[in-house]
Amino acid sequence: MSGCGHDGVASVTLRKGRDHSVRRFHPWVFSGAIGAVEGNPPAGGLVSVRSSEGEILGLGQWSPVSQIRVRMLAFGAEPDFCCFAAVEDAIEARRPLMEGGATNAVRLVNAEADGLPGVVVDKYGDWAVCQFHTAGAVVLRNEIVTALMDLLPLKGVYERSDADVLKHEGLEGASRRLVGEEPPELIEIFENGVKFLVDVRHGHKTGFYLDQRDNRAAVKALAKGREVLNVFSYTGGFGTAALCGGAARAVNIDVSAPALALAKKNAELNGFTVDDGDFIEGNAFEVLRKFRDSRRDFDMIVLDPPKFAEGRGALQGAARGYKDINLLAMKLLRPGGLLATFSCSGAVTPEIFGKIVTDAAVDSGATFTVQRRLWQASDHAETLFFPEGLYLKGMILKKK
Repeated sequence: MSGCGHDGVASVTLRKGRDHSVRRFHPWVFSGAIGAVEGNPPAGGLVSVRSSEGEILGLGQWSPVSQIRVRMLAFGAEPDFCCFAAVEDAIEARRPLMEGGATNAVRLVNAEADGLPGVVVDKYGDWAVCQFHTAGAVVLRNEIVTALMDLLPLKGVYERSDADVLKHEGLEGASRRLVGEEPPELIEIFENGVKFLVDVRHGHKTGFYLDQRDNRAAVKALAKGREVLNVFSYTGGFGTAALCGGAARAVNIDVSAPALALAKKNAELNGFTVDDGDFIEGNAFEVLRKFRDSRRDFDMIVLDPPKFAEGRGALQGAARGYKDINLLAMKLLRPGGLLATFSCSGAVTPEIFGKIVTDAAVDSGATFTVQRRLWQASDHAETLFFPEGLYLKGMILKKK
């Protein structure tokens, strides 16, 4: 595919009665909805999507291995898609954030929400870090990189495509420089008055959880004078933000020694003296049980666990995990203490998460009030037509 032309694309015809979601602008077409394929579309190639009556419903990309067989790029009888324009629109939507002075680290492209399924682009200072997680995204890779370099004053573009995600597409992951300069070992970023070091080569995702930016600011604003426990701390994002907000102490727990080492550097970068006892390597559940048994308590606890549910099939087990960790945290809170609790599992809806946390509160024997509900940062955009795009949900609770 070159430029914005779409001539000669293959055609996918949906089964009768299976066109409802496409007509409502949902970007995924599952294999079971497809009745016939005309032509021989390559992996990631463009396909025209039609109803069983032959009506053109839009333009998508073909994924021959994935259960999501087509990912839509444009809708309507005369669908129009141009990769450069899609990247440009996404960047322009984030320009107020980039130029506002609060941060130099921004999500530039958020996959389906920006009309580029499988494509994630995060900007850390002068570098863009990309993930291409579908066959179609891989096909668009060079066009996207060219657009980024044309539209932004970047020193380079780096790829961090996750192998575990790509295996569903029959593809291999990649971690490499795509264009320009190699990024430094650690890139320094800032957000809301807090500085962080990001390892874009080896860190989680593209290196840092930019989706928690607003929530780190919320914790920072409430942390003054409090003894804070940051569970599943990764590189200490919430803990460092709490210290910058005037916390009396921030204890970080993570299973990864390299992540904790970087958490220490982040604390030092912001002018704080590091106490090794505040960085605990271990299983969060086990450490919290030891704290409970020794009657240790805190004024504020942050729970930001990894994705417990990869899909609906894992929902029951994930619910148990979320309930257990929240119950442990609730018992460790002092009266008047605050709990900031999150779930990034897309299969766990806000309603399900609310019920899990409520059940944990009932079992804790304490009363909690909701101080604030929390979501992913606005540059991690979502659309009305793709509820799966809302994945991060959280709340700040106060223990009476």
